Amino acid sequence: MHVLLIEDDPLVASGIRSGLMMYHFVVEHVTSVQAARQAMQSVASDVVILDRGLPDGDGLALLQSWRDEGVTTPVLMLTARDAVRDRVGGLQSGADDYLVKPFDLDELVARLHALLRRVAGRSQGLTVHGALTLDPSAREVRVAGELIALSRRELVLLEAFLHAPRSVLSADQLKDSLYGLSDDVESNALNVHIHHLRRKLGSGIIETVRGLGYRLGKPEAVLAPGQTPKGQR
Repeated sequence: MHVLLIEDDPLVASGIRSGLMMYHFVVEHVTSVQAARQAMQSVASDVVILDRGLPDGDGLALLQSWRDEGVTTPVLMLTARDAVRDRVGGLQSGADDYLVKPFDLDELVARLHALLRRVAGRSQGLTVHGALTLDPSAREVRVAGELIALSRRELVLLEAFLHAPRSVLSADQLKDSLYGLSDDVESNALNVHIHHLRRKLGSGIIETVRGLGYRLGKPEAVLAPGQTPKGQR
């Protein structure tokens, strides 16, 4: 999943970015209100981590302006201010969660997964789609109980579809989930990842919507290793 990290402290930002990348998040890091506005317009982030104290403005004011503009991306407010009034103010301004520095990386990751589940309308940690089960914490995908080896990019791509099971996702949206702005992306990279997912999980796991993009296939399209589609037996 793509995370927009807005944090001006280089040590804190480096630690968060390195930690989240270990959990296969794609992290775009900016250090100011101005850069955050530009990033929000150019990249389709799944969740935002927002520091309150930024060099060119208040993160809380930035969040409030986003909500006034209709931006619905979930935001986790990250701050050293731990007073109750500060936490209440952050939540009332549109934050979806609030984490006080210093914090544990595992707690941050758990809160991000919880926000993504909430957006997807799920309450449980596991995502189930037919015979397929995704455990985002363990970074494991199983089909009919059998572990399926996916690369980091393939796993991130699959998560993007599972988090929006009824939506058609454009190529640009999917690339934003897979890559940061500074990544050097080959023109056919997305097609290669989709091809690999279809080969490992069944050709119908991802449907092509001509002229628009891609969407998650029906649950019955998921195939266990060695299983053949109906009509081809």
